[in-house]
Amino acid sequence: MNKKKIALVGYRLNRGGAERVGAILSIFFDEQGLDVHNIIVLDDIGYPYAGRIENLGKLKNKANDPFNKIKRLIALRKYLKQHDFEYIIDLRFRIKPIQEFLISRFIYNTKTIFTVHSSKLNSYMPDNTFLTKMIYGGCFKMVSITKEMQCMIVKKHRLKNVTTIYNPINIEEIRQRADEPTSLDFEFIIGVGQYDTNVKQFDKLIYAYSQSILPKKNIHLVVLGEGSFKQRLIGIAKENGVDNNLHLLGYKKNPYKYIKRSKYYVLSSLHEGMPMVLLESLACGTPIVSFNCKTGPSEIIEDKQNGLLVENQNIDELIDSMNLFINDKQLYQYCKSNTLQSAEKYSINEIGKQWLELMEIN
Repeated sequence: MNKKKIALVGYRLNRGGAERVGAILSIFFDEQGLDVHNIIVLDDIGYPYAGRIENLGKLKNKANDPFNKIKRLIALRKYLKQHDFEYIIDLRFRIKPIQEFLISRFIYNTKTIFTVHSSKLNSYMPDNTFLTKMIYGGCFKMVSITKEMQCMIVKKHRLKNVTTIYNPINIEEIRQRADEPTSLDFEFIIGVGQYDTNVKQFDKLIYAYSQSILPKKNIHLVVLGEGSFKQRLIGIAKENGVDNNLHLLGYKKNPYKYIKRSKYYVLSSLHEGMPMVLLESLACGTPIVSFNCKTGPSEIIEDKQNGLLVENQNIDELIDSMNLFINDKQLYQYCKSNTLQSAEKYSINEIGKQWLELMEIN
């Protein structure tokens, strides 16, 4: 009996949240006996995955000229025609309408599921509703990763094929890796993410930290990630007198061992999708302080149950909440005691079943 084939199409298998989702799903689908093919646009592999790899990134030249793009599109079309896929799951961000129209209509050749991983919808579909319907109106499904995001898509573009499946996490793997030791010998809170752009707003986090009671309590601020804003962040820390307490540790393949040992995780983003790091923090047993930004935090955090939800972009309230978790030890311990249980519904076993039901695979 031939295995059913699933193609997971992503930009890479490293660093990003959508990429981590693709890697986790590949392992789950493989364990369910499916024939999994990972098709990636960039030659960048770091996450554990299962199945075959079709690395279109190896065809990319430095110029990335139109002829090279066409060459890779032809290679993608040839690969899809070569294999009789039951479903294609597209995890990429999609910002070029003409290219995406061609891919959806002339390259993808079977039932296709397009995922949306950010509340910034135009990273995945055009602002123009007519174009969005032309590209995605006839696809098998669009999967948003939060219910709020699903409502945004339906309200803006009136699509009828949208559903929600939350991001999955591998809880067992996270807990195993979280037990690895670190060299940090001080108390700290933590934030994680890139700072090539200011979406994560680590500048606001550093300022809020400097105005909180944490520096006086000798509780440091650790940030995992990398980006071009590094010197700017260091400058903000110096301006506010906390440069000795800020630790920009760079990108870490195992962030969990740091998250587990932090007092709590802080999310200060301008916007999100379904922040994987919040799910991973809960799995590490670490409570959360987060802006209630679009989208995700309000569907992950139950205020004063497993973390603290802060009015979106309210810096004063963020400072107060950071202080509250230090001053109110009973509340902190209560929220911490609820973290592991609240992570369970995002386990790959639970979320994977929803994917199989969507694709009607028993």
